[in-house]
Amino acid sequence: KTVFSRLQDGFLAFALLIRKAVNLVQTLLFEPSQMLKVGFLCLLAESLINVLIVEKVKYTEIDWKAYMDEVEGFINGTYDYTQLKGDTGPLVYPAGFVYVFSGLYYITNHGANIKLAQYLFGLLYLVFYGLIVMILKKTEAVPPFILLFFTFASYRVHSIFALRLFNDPVAMLFLYLAVYFFIQKKWLIGCAIFSFAVSIKMNIMLFSPGLFFILMLEEGFLNTCFYISVCGVIQLILGLPFLMENPYGYMKMSFDLGRQFFFKWTVNYRFLPENVFLSRYFHVCLLAVHVGLLISVYMLRWRKMQNPLDAKSILLILFSSNFIGIACARSLHYQFYVWYYHTLPALFFSTKLPVPLLMLMLGCIELCWNTYPSTVLSSSVLQICHLIGVVALLMPPRIDKRKLS
Repeated sequence: KTVFSRLQDGFLAFALLIRKAVNLVQTLLFEPSQMLKVGFLCLLAESLINVLIVEKVKYTEIDWKAYMDEVEGFINGTYDYTQLKGDTGPLVYPAGFVYVFSGLYYITNHGANIKLAQYLFGLLYLVFYGLIVMILKKTEAVPPFILLFFTFASYRVHSIFALRLFNDPVAMLFLYLAVYFFIQKKWLIGCAIFSFAVSIKMNIMLFSPGLFFILMLEEGFLNTCFYISVCGVIQLILGLPFLMENPYGYMKMSFDLGRQFFFKWTVNYRFLPENVFLSRYFHVCLLAVHVGLLISVYMLRWRKMQNPLDAKSILLILFSSNFIGIACARSLHYQFYVWYYHTLPALFFSTKLPVPLLMLMLGCIELCWNTYPSTVLSSSVLQICHLIGVVALLMPPRIDKRKLS
């Protein structure tokens, strides 16, 4: 062969190699069947990221000391919920919170070993992330490249776990564990774990309208009543020591739906005058909108889903129920981002929103949550994204071409 022909053969071989590499990357990033492979690589990256955060980024004290003070009162024998207090005020979370953070109290030397607590929350995040990967793999709700977004674009979420040590991610971990069982239609264990998640923080109740619809559709009225009673009994057992001491105090402090939020911490309503933000009339209007949107999404989307429900439909009903609740929330604080961050891609990809627009929305939402303190602009953009998301969820869904084929 001539030198030219050898160069030509080498070039063709190199081009073929490049093409195979591009096809491999394309398959990994866009084929839902590759979710576990990409998830494993992202988990390795997450392990390193969390270690770097703990070692290199300064810890910020917000609620950890208050949590430890609150559970210390319980450990010392105080079962009257009105007497359990911390630096930031009285204890306002149900009994499951007390038990989980009492365990952390002992593990971290009465809460003094902050670095150990950070590593525990970093480990919690890896378990949390693994659950998300398994859920997305089973439902095929999003392409795998979304995991890269979770890993490398989630500054605020990493902060909520490893730098702030909030109880929100603990509650959401158990919520996603419940979701994992729900998409497999293991209702009893799913409801038990769901109830435990509620006992850590009450925001989990935002998923309950969707869960109620799913149970009614899949299991019927009597079985649904049974599962609801299971949830209730678990709440009763968990709260029993406090209910026996001061039942009114426990119910008032841990399930206070009328608790007032401070305007200075709001992420979503900075553009409102403070007197409007604090107005009870405004709160009632938001509740009415919330109920109206739940009825609308039921009429326009949920009841039109195939029966029996598949795993993806169950996921989208639960996630949309939660998203509507957050969009109508009286106030959102920075740690609340973890309530819906990992649900957003699955929700947006289920709509007919163009992919460039939905990716832009994900980016804008991330930027809004990373703006501290919140501004009129950041709150306005966040609520516009919420509005677009809600409207898109009420419209006919994106057609799944793989199912058609």
